[in-house]
Amino acid sequence: MRLKRRSDPACAGRRFNVITPVMALGVVAAVLAAGTSAAAPRQLVPCDLPATSRPTVVLVHGAWADTSSWQGEVSSLQQEGYIARAIANPLRDLTSDATTVSDFLKTIRGPVVLVGHSYGGSVITNASADNPNVKALVYVDAAAPDVGETTGQLSGSESALNADPATLYDMVAYPGAPAAAMDLYLKQQVFVDSFGQDLPKDTANRLWASQRAASSSAFMAPSKAAGWRTIPSWYFISTGDRIITPSSEQAMAKRARANITEFPGGSHLTLISHPDAVTSVIGAAICAAR
Repeated sequence: MRLKRRSDPACAGRRFNVITPVMALGVVAAVLAAGTSAAAPRQLVPCDLPATSRPTVVLVHGAWADTSSWQGEVSSLQQEGYIARAIANPLRDLTSDATTVSDFLKTIRGPVVLVGHSYGGSVITNASADNPNVKALVYVDAAAPDVGETTGQLSGSESALNADPATLYDMVAYPGAPAAAMDLYLKQQVFVDSFGQDLPKDTANRLWASQRAASSSAFMAPSKAAGWRTIPSWYFISTGDRIITPSSEQAMAKRARANITEFPGGSHLTLISHPDAVTSVIGAAICAAR
């Protein structure tokens, strides 16, 4: 996938990658071709790194999802010869979730490219702090909080989540929950129409039925670190995202001085509907990680 760079006068010196609408047709065609022809060229990691210097790619899922959301990216990265690990995000509390991921990163020798989707972006923002092995952060339709910000503050004013909670979630108490915290399950209509609206309806309904609950405390806990301040970052933004709005993601990405890729359309689950488009951005981070 070929990307154009543009210059933003308000962000002089920063480099942004943008997919134009014409290129979007090429992206979709490439994804369709990959699914129908075993001989289709992939080239999702546009560099040939020696095996001894290849980073491990660690992928952290978001709320109402699990490690299976990264299946397409893991498959593509493995075919390119990389070790990719999609790990479980507890979805309990930002501080403890980040500690879980941070402890996992300590088991990996060598450089790491750390990838987060949705709430997983908040987790990698914290888990990467003070870990010199993390060479790049990749945010996929994700939150990237600064110190003191909560994930819930970053969805954007036009997010589908800015509605009466009773219309959004099935709420369930759970043992040991902090005061007023509840497990949240997205209601079916919200999931199908606003969370994964670019997926086939039967696929979206299966994902809704098998979603993992996320504690409300995960969205209310303030961030204690901001790894993007010192670690080079990449940002994949779906313009059809209705959960974390593209304008909110743009603001966070520019604040992080990230390399930005816009994907026309998609949804909050573009990582599932168009995994090759996401993998190509991970590939760019891999090639820059040193």
